[in-house]
This record gives sequence, C-alpha cells and structure tokens, in this order.
Amino acid sequence: MTSETDEPRRNLFLRDGLEAADVVRVHREALRVLRESIETAHVDAYSDIAWPREVATAYEQVLSMAANEVAEGVRSAKGDPGMGIDIDVRDDTQFDVLLALAPYTIHAKAWRRGREIFSASDTGTALWIAVTSEQEVQLMSRLDALGVPQAAFTTQPRRRRSLFARWSRHRVA
Repeated sequence: MTSETDEPRRNLFLRDGLEAADVVRVHREALRVLRESIETAHVDAYSDIAWPREVATAYEQVLSMAANEVAEGVRSAKGDPGMGIDIDVRDDTQFDVLLALAPYTIHAKAWRRGREIFSASDTGTALWIAVTSEQEVQLMSRLDALGVPQAAFTTQPRRRRSLFARWSRHRVA
C-alpha cells in the first residue's frame, strides 16, 4: 500500500476572480483537508488590509502565542514579534487561529516532512497547495457543498506582472 508520503501530489493555485467570501472558504477548506498531512506550520500576524472584525480574536491569540514563545525562549525577543509564528495544527485552538488568519495574512505556510504543501500570501490573493488525489476529491466536494465554483483552482500559477508593468499602470499621464 502506498503511503501518503509516496503518493504524488498535484499543485493547485487559486484562480483570480473569485468573490471575497469564496476566497476565504477556499483557504479554510484547503487547510481542513490538509490538516492531517501538516507537520509544521506558521503564520505572520500581518495583513495588507485591516484585519476583519471576525478574526480580531484570532489575531490577538496569535500575538499572544508569539509572546509565549519569547517567554519560553523558543523565539528571539529581538526578532519581529509578528513574523513566522509557529502553529501546532494538532491543537484545535491554534488550528482555528490559522484557519481564521490564513485568508488575510501576508504569509502562512505548512509542511509535511520538509516539503511545503500549503502557501497563502498576498492578503488572500495567492494560495498554492499540494494535494494527493484523495485530498483533491475531498476538497472539491467540500467546496461544491459550500457553493464555491469548481473552477476555484487552476494547475497553472498566476503570471505576475513585472514591477514596470505595475508601475506604468499607476503612472499619471
């Protein structure tokens, strides 16, 4: 029998153009499906937008978790207190913090055996996951049950515009 570690994973990327509520659902369902695979995870307590009111408690919790890491000597007191806060996904409370913040953070990542399997960034606009075929079926079923379009993911990464293209788009004529 093939273990999950040996099973190939398929890369899925969040597609542009989804409604904001669907983007949140996609991030959270992806994490729920991947939870059993995740061995290590971290999140940044930063967003390019104001944190939504409904995640304020999770934001306070993650900052408290970072402070506890400093107090326990696990985290340097000189480092940025909001960057790379470790999440124990086996702990329901910590996993709920990750679920709440991942769709809004500038950076959240998760790994299995040193291999990245989840990456959320750019305040919800970028999401990449690596799923087994079984996980992909589960994820699509969960998204379908929530009414999220089946085309929420693509197998091709978004093309990033060059800095010049972004600059010139905003340039005043």
